[in-house]
Amino acid sequence: MNAYGSQSMAAPLRRVLMRSAANAMRGADRAQWHYGAGFEPARAARQHAALADLVAASGATIEWIDDGEDGLSDSVFTHDPSLMSDHGAIILSMGKALREPEPALHEQTYTRLGVPILGRIEAPGQVEGGDCVWVDARTLAIGRGVRTNQAGIQQMANLLTPHGIDVLGYDLPLWHGEEACLHLMSVISPLADDLALVYAPLLPAAFYQLLKARGIGLVEGDADEFFASNGLSLNVLPTAPREVIAVAGFPKTKAAMEAAGCVVKTFEADALCIACEGGPTCLTRPILRQ
Repeated sequence: MNAYGSQSMAAPLRRVLMRSAANAMRGADRAQWHYGAGFEPARAARQHAALADLVAASGATIEWIDDGEDGLSDSVFTHDPSLMSDHGAIILSMGKALREPEPALHEQTYTRLGVPILGRIEAPGQVEGGDCVWVDARTLAIGRGVRTNQAGIQQMANLLTPHGIDVLGYDLPLWHGEEACLHLMSVISPLADDLALVYAPLLPAAFYQLLKARGIGLVEGDADEFFASNGLSLNVLPTAPREVIAVAGFPKTKAAMEAAGCVVKTFEADALCIACEGGPTCLTRPILRQ
């Protein structure tokens, strides 16, 4: 088996990068990190551990970033600082200033694990992993918004085009503003290679048209649950095609996925995901899917 490679959002998850919330979130300043009133570090750590148990139970191997008490509270959201391809990891450049040290943690971890580095997004370029969606193995869609800019998208294209991969940029709406960031993956979560959970009103129109043209079925997330959760009802992690992990408490969205043939496992995440604006996808960086 290969040790790395992921150009699918829903192929069976074999290996994944995570970071414990036990130390990273201890003592976090809610206002500084833009966390909600429900944030409680100890409960967040327990909820993160419950997610890790579900990920491990799926058969995936968890590779842990060193659990240092370095004050990088958002570093538990490992999806954003790097992107994996079949040709190695790409170290990204964060649009949120408080998160600028995180890509170095990923590069150090990949070096320790023997995962090659394909390249890096360098300033002034910015790309966050939450804006990157593999439509298929040869098409990477990237949302252009408050955390990802055109310079970063161009650098990504420069890295991936030589490997036969099309990189397509799509403009995102501002929605609730710069601090409450809207990523492309805030409005789409792939459930299988041919199926995705979406909140269609906030999808870039051209991206919506691409999904339809590629024959990808769209499951509409419940609008009331989407707004009540600031989009977290839509943030689900596939561990295999049509097998997903979701935040508990959004029965209509869960039922819509089940009606589309998905098996949905949930975990309580009010102090972690809802309060901190990042779901199970955000808390994981796939290293190997196959």
